[in-house]
Amino acid sequence: MDSFHEPRRTPDYIHLDDVRAAVLQREADIRAKGVPLSGRVLHVCHYLPVTATLHSPSKSGIISPPATPPLQGSEIPPSPSEQNAPASSEPTAKWSISTRQGHAAMISGIRSLSASHEQLIIGWTGDILRPHATSSGERAKVPTNSLAEEDRASLADAIAEYDCDELEDKGKTKYVPVWLDDKVAHGHYDGYCKETLWPLFHYLLWQDVSPSHNSSSFSADTYWAPYEQANAAFARVIAEVYQPGDLIWVHDYHLLLVPKLVRAHVPDAAIGLFVHTPFPSSEVFRCLPRRKEILDGMLGANLVVFQTYSYSRHFMSSCVRVCGYEVAPRGIDVEGHVTSIKHTPVGIDAERVARDILRPGVQPKLESLLRLYAGKKIIIGRDKLDVVKGIVQKLRAFEKMLHDYPEWIGKVVLIQVTSPALNDSPKLERQVSELVSQINGEYGGLDFIPVHHYHQTIKKDEFYALLSAADLGVITPLRDGMNTTSMEFVIAQGRSKKSPLILSEFMGISSNMSDAMQINPWNLGDMAAAMHRGLTMSEEEKAGRHARLHDVVTTHTSHTWAMMLVKMLLGQVGSSNMARQTPVLPTEHMLSSYKSAKRRLFMLDYDGTLAPIVKTPSMAIPTEDTLRALEKLTADPLNLVYIVSGRDAAFLEQHLGHLKRLGMSAEHGGFMREPGAETWTNFTESLDMSWMAEVLEVFKYYTERTTGSHIEVKKSSITWHYRAADPEWGQFQCRQCQDLLENNVAHKRPIEAVMVGKKNLEVRPLAVNKGEIVKRILYKNPDAEFVFCAGDDKTDEDMFRALAFPDADEAAGSSGAPIMMQPPVSVSLLATEKAAAHPPVQLALRVADVFTTAVGHATKRTLAKWHVTSPGEVVEELLALGGASEAKL
Repeated sequence: MDSFHEPRRTPDYIHLDDVRAAVLQREADIRAKGVPLSGRVLHVCHYLPVTATLHSPSKSGIISPPATPPLQGSEIPPSPSEQNAPASSEPTAKWSISTRQGHAAMISGIRSLSASHEQLIIGWTGDILRPHATSSGERAKVPTNSLAEEDRASLADAIAEYDCDELEDKGKTKYVPVWLDDKVAHGHYDGYCKETLWPLFHYLLWQDVSPSHNSSSFSADTYWAPYEQANAAFARVIAEVYQPGDLIWVHDYHLLLVPKLVRAHVPDAAIGLFVHTPFPSSEVFRCLPRRKEILDGMLGANLVVFQTYSYSRHFMSSCVRVCGYEVAPRGIDVEGHVTSIKHTPVGIDAERVARDILRPGVQPKLESLLRLYAGKKIIIGRDKLDVVKGIVQKLRAFEKMLHDYPEWIGKVVLIQVTSPALNDSPKLERQVSELVSQINGEYGGLDFIPVHHYHQTIKKDEFYALLSAADLGVITPLRDGMNTTSMEFVIAQGRSKKSPLILSEFMGISSNMSDAMQINPWNLGDMAAAMHRGLTMSEEEKAGRHARLHDVVTTHTSHTWAMMLVKMLLGQVGSSNMARQTPVLPTEHMLSSYKSAKRRLFMLDYDGTLAPIVKTPSMAIPTEDTLRALEKLTADPLNLVYIVSGRDAAFLEQHLGHLKRLGMSAEHGGFMREPGAETWTNFTESLDMSWMAEVLEVFKYYTERTTGSHIEVKKSSITWHYRAADPEWGQFQCRQCQDLLENNVAHKRPIEAVMVGKKNLEVRPLAVNKGEIVKRILYKNPDAEFVFCAGDDKTDEDMFRALAFPDADEAAGSSGAPIMMQPPVSVSLLATEKAAAHPPVQLALRVADVFTTAVGHATKRTLAKWHVTSPGEVVEELLALGGASEAKL
């Protein structure tokens, strides 16, 4: 029974050494199969983890205005962040490089792989800075289009020589810059990413949170063009540096189009996509105007990984509901290309955090805090000033705790640090300030202030001192992917009080940190009660909870996460998800074979091959080009053309019956009308068809319980359609129905199989399928020297299998040895043929002259030798062959 619920269990402890050993074993197994591996991992991130300052630009290029002269040094007070800024490289003639702040967990994980793999980190350079500040105190920026090629080349060299102390093996990690025009870069990041995707992925709509536009006029598509352009620029750089056997990992929502774009450049690449943010439910995601483009871009990857199971489930639901794709056992099936979906949470660099807590500046600040708040319990919170961080809800819950548990008045303080967000929200800042004043006015006094709010970026020493001093940590965002503060809190508390932690259940890491007290941040009463419980928790319970949290945080680290990504993607290399790229149909070779053949066979599926798939089956009528192509081909006496369809005879007669020289097979080979004939032959007359009544009752049962489904009863088969039903419910019911038929009907009745098609479930009798009818046609026409067979779905694979001739490939490839064909089952189905002898026949056909063609994506899993992408291309090929026949006639 399928479950729509997220599995909740105690997390397994994953040890880095075990994952590394598994990666080495997988790499050895893959190489043993002859699959190339380069030993390189390409990490594609929005930013490079460095910033660049230009000291002496080249004179060529567009002249930019001079920088504003700096103020005198005495007029500029030292910035706290500057005192704690990372050291930069020594300025060269042109550039100085320094470490970029932010995304510490992701970057530390990526860098840790340098111990075992050569790495390329591909990312935007970021804004190019000048060495001096403007009059406002901000660093001046150099316009990208003013940089000469010489400047860009020298920056690439400077980045390559940059020496980062955090790298375990400096020689194995290289940075590759992506150059973006300033307008594109900021339209991409500040525009589409931060004003459209970020709110949406956190369950907010863009018009409600956009700070820079009138909400009534702002469109979600305003910055779509720069988002596309930036993603295309990243894809081009990846294609330029790619080597066969590379593993490509694309990171986060900034680059969701990149997997599909890279797939177009490098079809056989192993591509993974990790989404660091939450992924919303399909009902929220479907509000996005560019929803299909985003999903298709993501599905270009072989593997998409999220922080939690629920995020992956939301993504799969969106693929089903928005795009109509189907869920396969291993992931999402996009026209035969399967993208695997998995989840694993990010960790932090626990060893680095543990070292930072021992910095000499931490202990004095810790002692100062403990003296300042002596005799009081300390609750701490540290968040960005962002609406999704739940700061307002946290303050109201603290207020409710003081109201419900008045014994805490004067005995507990909340220290809330809010660091500035990318886009300031004056409304939210004012709301927080007013709420802080209200609580302090209601429950404070001259000698006691319950809430201390600091809207600033605090230094690292102060941050770790604050975490260590806390009696309770409260981190309760309304939605969040990874939150490093919660894990840093656990490590900091290891050397102090082992205080408990309250987490929002809507965080990406909450499922892993099950020993934290998890609450719904919208439920103020529960949050207030959790605060009270945390402050009164026994020392024994605190120690036990902390020990288990500490095990999770120190074993599932950013290093483990990065190695897990490599392991997961290696699992796709050489698997069915990395199916061979089916080559494009070789038009010239096929035309040459066609012209030289004295007898030719065409066996063509209808829906999805000659006509596109439509929601209403009756609307799938042939186009004028399709009819013209069939007329041209059937006019040539050397050609035998058959439509091999699942449609019933009445439909085929209605739309194609006027083509008298066209052969037709209906209901997957149950009925057949030979070229030139007026009547249909029933291959099921001698079969036991009593099973249809039993199957019909089963289908009726599921039709009553699946709104939008219907039953199609044909003479030789019966089909249950659920295309108009709710996509997920329809597929769920389909699986249940299939299971019932296979376990209770199929093994007792003479039916071949329960076939799952495109939004349908079909049951048909034994030995009636497209493969058998193709064998029959070929057996009856052994003089054929050319075969073109095209189809698009699972039932057409029976045709391709019948024409594969696996035992004849080698012999018929070079020496031209004849292909011997045994009589197929379908030959003996007719009563008039049962008594006749059916000896094996020798075919005039060579394997090289069989053109089995799948319609769909190049990575579609198929037995066909060639592919085209659409029904229109099939018709174009048929018209070209028909034109060759006309020219010859």
